[in-house]
Amino acid sequence: MPAPERLPAPGVTDTGELEELLAKGELTVIGRIREASNAVLLCSVTYGGVSADCVYKPVKGERPLWDFPDGNLARREVASYLISEATGWGLVPATVLRDGPYGEGMVQRWIEAEPPAEDAPLGALLGLVDGEEAGEGWKAVALAEVGEGRTALLVHADDPRLRRLAVLDAVINNGDRKGGHLLPAPDGRLYGIDHGVTFHAEDKLRTLLWGWAGEPLTDEAREVLAALAAGLAEGAPLATRLAELITPVELAAVRDRVAHLLRTGAHPRPSGQWPSIPWPPV
Repeated sequence: MPAPERLPAPGVTDTGELEELLAKGELTVIGRIREASNAVLLCSVTYGGVSADCVYKPVKGERPLWDFPDGNLARREVASYLISEATGWGLVPATVLRDGPYGEGMVQRWIEAEPPAEDAPLGALLGLVDGEEAGEGWKAVALAEVGEGRTALLVHADDPRLRRLAVLDAVINNGDRKGGHLLPAPDGRLYGIDHGVTFHAEDKLRTLLWGWAGEPLTDEAREVLAALAAGLAEGAPLATRLAELITPVELAAVRDRVAHLLRTGAHPRPSGQWPSIPWPPV
């Protein structure tokens, strides 16, 4: 399956121009996104007569995490974008590290997600079904309590876009893949956001995308992982850029995870040593 076509911001013709807009443009704060646990500011960015909406997460607004003492979350967000771009799947919105009104932080293109339908409050990619079978077109995740002593089966769509994202999450060791971090765009593209809790050297994978656990990777995924392994080799441009964002131990762990995926040829299973689903899940 060919990589999806990039979707640039209005007035921007390619990813490089979009990165330049985000990195060099003038940031103007519009407001704060209150639901976020860390400081997340909605901004406009303008450069060379082109403007776009973006998200700015200053490092000063991050809450310390006991299990992520090495480096800040903003750099991990940028590292996740670099890995996404290296896969060719374009699953993470353009993201840069730069100075802003409140100091260094990550700046990411704003994605206007398609609103969920009234009959699908969890969106088109997630659902709750009665019984123990996911049904055609869906993959089972886990039983969930839905109130009044009732349980339902949490499912996600058997969607190739989600499957790609599951592979990306396994590579970057995403510890927080919630339903709210899945943004389906009106043009059919799917984006994942909020990648601060990533790249830990220990297994921290927590996700709602366990539906393919233990299943063989697609041929496309194996090809992408093989190319990624080459890009992570010592001295390769991708490895050099990642070395500026994460620790040497974390970079070595990325290489090990890619090698493990290629060796097993299968999607990972929950380790059992760490909660496998983030809370809250959506």
